[in-house]
Amino acid sequence: MPIIFSLVFSSLVFPSAFAQFQSGGVDKAGSWYVGEGLKQGDYFRYSMCHVDYKECTTFELEFWIKGDRQVGSETKWLAEAVVYDGSKIIVGELELGKIAPEPTGGSPELGPYRGAFKSSIAWLSAFATSDSSSGGKGPKEFSAKSWGKIGNIGGEQVIPTALQTITVHAGTFDTVLISWKTGGYRSNVWIVDNFPFPIKAETYTHVSEGIPPPEYRFQLLEYKEGVTEDPFADVKGSDPILAALGCQTHYDKVAVKKPTKNFDYQVHVFYGPENPIQGCPMEFQINFISKYDDTEFLNQVQFDFIVVDENLTPLRSLAQEDNKLFLYSPSGQTVVDMIVEEDPGIAHYAIWIYGLSPEGIVPSMRSDYLILNIPVSPSKDATNPPTQSIPSWIKNNAGWWADGSIDDNSFVQGIQWLIKEGIMKIPPTTQGTGSAGNQIPEWIKITAGWWADGQIDDDSFVQGIQWLIKEGIMKITS
Repeated sequence: MPIIFSLVFSSLVFPSAFAQFQSGGVDKAGSWYVGEGLKQGDYFRYSMCHVDYKECTTFELEFWIKGDRQVGSETKWLAEAVVYDGSKIIVGELELGKIAPEPTGGSPELGPYRGAFKSSIAWLSAFATSDSSSGGKGPKEFSAKSWGKIGNIGGEQVIPTALQTITVHAGTFDTVLISWKTGGYRSNVWIVDNFPFPIKAETYTHVSEGIPPPEYRFQLLEYKEGVTEDPFADVKGSDPILAALGCQTHYDKVAVKKPTKNFDYQVHVFYGPENPIQGCPMEFQINFISKYDDTEFLNQVQFDFIVVDENLTPLRSLAQEDNKLFLYSPSGQTVVDMIVEEDPGIAHYAIWIYGLSPEGIVPSMRSDYLILNIPVSPSKDATNPPTQSIPSWIKNNAGWWADGSIDDNSFVQGIQWLIKEGIMKIPPTTQGTGSAGNQIPEWIKITAGWWADGQIDDDSFVQGIQWLIKEGIMKITS
């Protein structure tokens, strides 16, 4: 928002800048295309979202250009990749084209994120590619009045708009702002000369009326070049970790299609697993449908996902856990991920619809709801009580470390002291001789965060500490 205000303010004060804004083209020599300067050893980390994946729910994507891969007659970039999506960690590969570095293949489990990458970070490849001779668009000049036209009805030209110095998490960059307008709102992408991908974007979907939801947003969090060793060698996917905790990681979803209590709406729900386990993840895909037409999705739905008792007294609100008044679904199709915290037995999950209105505006119509009664199974801990006992105050340190408040070295030193002094008891463990120093894999930190939040037991946390000792990352003296 501050950037948009700055552009409007400048256009009012400087008429020449306004003229440039309208006609397109900036006073900068040279050209750009998606993938410009991309090379082996490049490492990128982005925070991103796309409307087609959980209605622009944010996740992090890291990828490292490992080298080339021959696919038929085509040579592609091979990238190792990791996605951090809530409690999920997905490790896999991406194949990127050379003319346009769009992800065209790779690990199936990265499919939804691959699509989000193609339609956001690599989206400008629809206008600017490295080669124009083989059906590509070719590089585009910064001074060009237009790079092409948006296909939507009423879509305007994609144009270089302004030269701006902006700061993102990865640093401060001199950028060229690329803009276009659909449905009365302007979308912006910031690119850097001779840098492969845009470093920031704030774009909106095309709507005929009302406030448009975001189409995609992203920001470069980190960039390195010349990385020769796989930065994800020690990263573990979350599925094996969850499976070790007794959680189901592969399951078929249960389908429920019902009207709400007062018949104001229809709700189609697909959830899994069918028999969730306390302390494990669970997913709900929710479609809000018109009561008059099974094929018509509702727009701008203000709702909440609430756990209630037999008297409809709220016990837990996912909106409140996210520090929001309501959850919001602009398209009427949404996905809710949660950790099952409810006690074993029948849990009453309520999809509570407050009404239809733009985000941030309280609906004026009456509320309605649908109750799902789902049996919750006891966790693995309940049938196998933990054998380890760790003072609860240590969880504060683990939580601070997991959210970045203290560094790896401080955490390691603290655990070393606790073990040496006998405050934390762990089973006998062979000391490793590794030379990794105190470089701790990301999955260990995530496990510590789960432990701090009470999602896993002491035994599971101790297993992570044992792994650090075995690998020689953490050294314990007698």
